[in-house]
Amino acid sequence: MEAQAIFALTERISSDFGNACELLLQCVQHKGRIVVMGMGKSGHIGRKIAATLASTGSPAIFVHPAEACHGDMGMITENDTVIAISNSGETEEILTILPLFKRLGVTLITLTGNPKSTLANCANVNLDISVEQEACALGLAPTSSTTATLVMGDALAVTLLEARGFSKQDFALSHPGGRLGRRLLLKIDDIMHKGENIPVVTCHATIKEALMEMTRCRLGMTAIVNDAQIQVGLFTDGDLRRAFDLNIDIHTTSITTVMTPNGKVIEAGILAAEALRIMETHKINGLFVVDHNRKLLGALNMHDLLRAGVL
Repeated sequence: MEAQAIFALTERISSDFGNACELLLQCVQHKGRIVVMGMGKSGHIGRKIAATLASTGSPAIFVHPAEACHGDMGMITENDTVIAISNSGETEEILTILPLFKRLGVTLITLTGNPKSTLANCANVNLDISVEQEACALGLAPTSSTTATLVMGDALAVTLLEARGFSKQDFALSHPGGRLGRRLLLKIDDIMHKGENIPVVTCHATIKEALMEMTRCRLGMTAIVNDAQIQVGLFTDGDLRRAFDLNIDIHTTSITTVMTPNGKVIEAGILAAEALRIMETHKINGLFVVDHNRKLLGALNMHDLLRAGVL
């Protein structure tokens, strides 16, 4: 029943829906906020719609109609646009504050299940969210109607998102603590090992000294630099295994004999997600961070990306 209620909404994406989106877009462009209101189950759905609008870049808040009757009307300004939700279109608490909307000159968009209701008739635009029947056995509990309302609210939010050119980067700024936010905002500078925590030896070191440095920093690799502190190579666990196959003396053999010349490095300032892509593409577990002159600045590996929530 709820699925059928949602499907029925497709026929209502009409000029009224377009007009509602235009009004909301103008509100946001003129630095206003979208104020969502609703009582009971409509209020619960309204809170979610407001949250979805806000998380997709359209400033929105939820104001409880009963609280608005007792002081919270001060949260609404003439630059705002109100989305009032009422299945009956006759919710007393919302009707009580309708004159105040008119006095402020606030734009009113309504989502009602009765297009001929008092609330619908007072709106600048009314969106029909009526359903043939509720999904509960009694036909009374808000089920199909609340689902349809939620879907209509999502349709408004997504349309505004696309109209405003809202990007993944914009979404990440609204969700800095989420996985997507970390992937799109976190830079390697924030998680790389620096200073004494960078595994590094000079090109005059022996294999044994390089191995001891790898053990100290526990990154499974060490950088090799020349006298000017420019990175000229790297030595990894894989290089160590190959060195044993050569039957050489690790106590006396220079690290330059078995190191990987130059090696894959990245410059500071790139996103951690890009570092992950490079590692996966080249099938490596770590990277050294250098400046444009290849001077060593830091190091990171897959475990660092995992701890940061990028992987």
